[in-house]
Amino acid sequence: MNPITGQLLREPLNMENISAGLYVVALPIGNARDITLRALDTLNQVNTVLCEDTRVTKKFMLLYGIKSKLLSYNDHNATRIRAGIIQRLKLGERIALVSDAGTPLVNDPGYKLVVEAINCSIPIFSLPGPSAVINALLLAGLPTDRFMFAGYPPSKLKPRLKWLADFKTVQATIIFLESPRRLISSLQNMKQVFGNRNAAILREMTKIHEEIKRGTLADLANYFSASSPPKGEITVVIDRAENKELTNTKDIDEYIIDIHKKEGL
Repeated sequence: MNPITGQLLREPLNMENISAGLYVVALPIGNARDITLRALDTLNQVNTVLCEDTRVTKKFMLLYGIKSKLLSYNDHNATRIRAGIIQRLKLGERIALVSDAGTPLVNDPGYKLVVEAINCSIPIFSLPGPSAVINALLLAGLPTDRFMFAGYPPSKLKPRLKWLADFKTVQATIIFLESPRRLISSLQNMKQVFGNRNAAILREMTKIHEEIKRGTLADLANYFSASSPPKGEITVVIDRAENKELTNTKDIDEYIIDIHKKEGL
């Protein structure tokens, strides 16, 4: 179906025949039109599409009339089924690896499959496309010449403070992911550890309700505290450390101890 009109796409794709191997395919992070022609060609020709959640990926594939078989590959079953996937690749199958949204391997279990395929001399092809990390960096209004993706902070306070402290002196723009229910507390903790740096919060990127808020960590924490709880996918981008900030492990450890005392931990 056409992602805009909802009508079935009837024109055949001008496909290029693909070789056997593992295809790492980026999918849209929100807007279904952010898909490459090469990705559509490949998804139409592979024997199987490995995905985190078959229900999510099936919805996308229906938009473009893609009928390739889906197989769930996620944190719960990856260890159990990985060997079978590798064996199929050795026998000459064409298998695509996707995530629910964006570029695979970034914050999902695909990394181990790719490493195993490399160890077995299986051909691997990357089909670049949308990435929440890069998209957030482009929209944040913060330095882009050097950046670091850090993933999700720990959910509990004490491990989160210690984990954040590892990034305190990083001389690069830092990109985090966070759940809506923990966003406010994470912003407050980031201000405690990093100081009141400039930052940006990006929510529901490329979707209808996309929201971008820029300001200091204090400003952003106050904004989301005063408004309704945010919904959807959230990415946090924070400015790099300044030279005057803490520069050695001893100072950071003492800083965390001081925070713990203030918080009564």
